[in-house]
Amino acid sequence: MKLLGTNTSPYVRKTRLVLLEKNIPHTYLIDPPREQGSQVVRANPLGRIPALILDDGTCVFDSSVIAEYADTLNDTTILIPRNDALARMRVKRWEALADGIMDSAVVVRNEVLRPKESQDAGATTRHLDAVTRALTHISGQLGTRQWCEGETISLADLALVSALIYLDLRQAERDWRGAHPNLAAWFARMSERASVRATLEG
Repeated sequence: MKLLGTNTSPYVRKTRLVLLEKNIPHTYLIDPPREQGSQVVRANPLGRIPALILDDGTCVFDSSVIAEYADTLNDTTILIPRNDALARMRVKRWEALADGIMDSAVVVRNEVLRPKESQDAGATTRHLDAVTRALTHISGQLGTRQWCEGETISLADLALVSALIYLDLRQAERDWRGAHPNLAAWFARMSERASVRATLEG
């Protein structure tokens, strides 16, 4: 299978982390959908990344759908609980929080790229505030635990580390580590994982 994406997309990083943590053989291809000749627009009718192309040509799109599909392919590491509805909900809720941070950070990034006179300061403020609230909530929920949910790594951890890496990339001025030392310690531990290092190296 092939995963199409870019190194800066937090949604692509999340899916890469899932595939790497589960040791699923795949080829990662950097393929910005805006570039002429991109496979993305042919594979995914929405023209968005990540796009996972299976060996039979089927395209799986949306990072949450890819993550859920990939998690069913083996039991090497079960990232989304299968037999406990409440635990499953909690992992997916963590993912929703992390994805929400990504969503808001992308909106802010897009506003910054617009001409100054066209920027929506109100939208920027709302989304920056949403990220701040989400980080405070996450820090409180995480406490001193090693993992977001349960006694081992899950999709919750992979989604959250992807969101925080994107904040470092696009909102470097945000001192989330100083504001949330427990989250900073958790992030430092996660950053030592081979999967996370692999996505940071390219």
